[in-house]
Amino acid sequence: MSDVLITGGAGYIGSHVCKMLAEEGHTPVTYDNLSNGNRDAIQWGPFEEGDILDQDKLRYVLNKYQPEAVMHFAAYAYVGESIIKPKKYYRNNVVGTLNIAECMLQESINNLIFSGSCATFGAPESMPINETYAQNPISPYGKSKVASENIINDFSSAHGLRSVILRYFNAAGADKDLEIGELHSPETHLIPLLFDACTQTTNNFNVNGDDYDTFDGTCIRDYIHVTDLADAHILAYKKLKQDGVTTSYNLGNGEGFSIKQVIHMVEKVTGLDVPFGIAPRRVGDPPILIADSTKARKELLWSPVNSSLENIIESAWLWYKKMIEMDA
Repeated sequence: MSDVLITGGAGYIGSHVCKMLAEEGHTPVTYDNLSNGNRDAIQWGPFEEGDILDQDKLRYVLNKYQPEAVMHFAAYAYVGESIIKPKKYYRNNVVGTLNIAECMLQESINNLIFSGSCATFGAPESMPINETYAQNPISPYGKSKVASENIINDFSSAHGLRSVILRYFNAAGADKDLEIGELHSPETHLIPLLFDACTQTTNNFNVNGDDYDTFDGTCIRDYIHVTDLADAHILAYKKLKQDGVTTSYNLGNGEGFSIKQVIHMVEKVTGLDVPFGIAPRRVGDPPILIADSTKARKELLWSPVNSSLENIIESAWLWYKKMIEMDA
């Protein structure tokens, strides 16, 4: 089978894709600067430490392994931080994507799968969001992802780059074997923060805004199990090799849950109370984001089989408890 270069392969989603690629018989080559990734998550193939802003290192690694495809996950991805540090996001996310596309062209590597985001859609007026919706991002992070998509599409038109853009909604959950899971520093994802709040007396959780135009006033999001996301990458890779069609897919569960609903499910799964307060809204938070994944279901034959909210939280809780036991 073939080598696949995974930029950001030491990260949360990238490492799950590396594991699934290895299970499919491929060799995932992780390319990561470890600024946000975890060295312990690199378990299924060779590791090359490097930055996507370093063209010389990128070309060296591409030439060394001659991968059949590149899966590009490496990016800064904190919406709030992007608002106060836009330069960091445009330089890394946009210039980094341009570097990858240029280096792939120079090394005659033609297949790219890009880690996109629902943040590119901003705050649409209607739900669910399909691939035809206008992309009007409201944060520098979302804007950097749109710019990256534009680079990829322009390289496809001008140079024949074959690409699939996968726009995730809210990735959550953990690997069923508990070999990898969420381990961010700092942690910003909702479910691990709720676990912190119900297990650590010093960590109360703040709900950012309870006055949105939703049924309970809190933001509504579409949660998708990370294993289902990894599966979509494998299916997209197979389709890219088979058809060579440049396209994009929105990946979500198709159902939205409010922050308060997630809190209640965490309490149900853990048997613990989640202490929380209400804080001001965060800039850049749309009230509702729900995916329409009809296109992915039809063309990739993809189905998010692990993505009930209860299953997501149960898997994440098992991983969280494992991490606590290891630190004890």
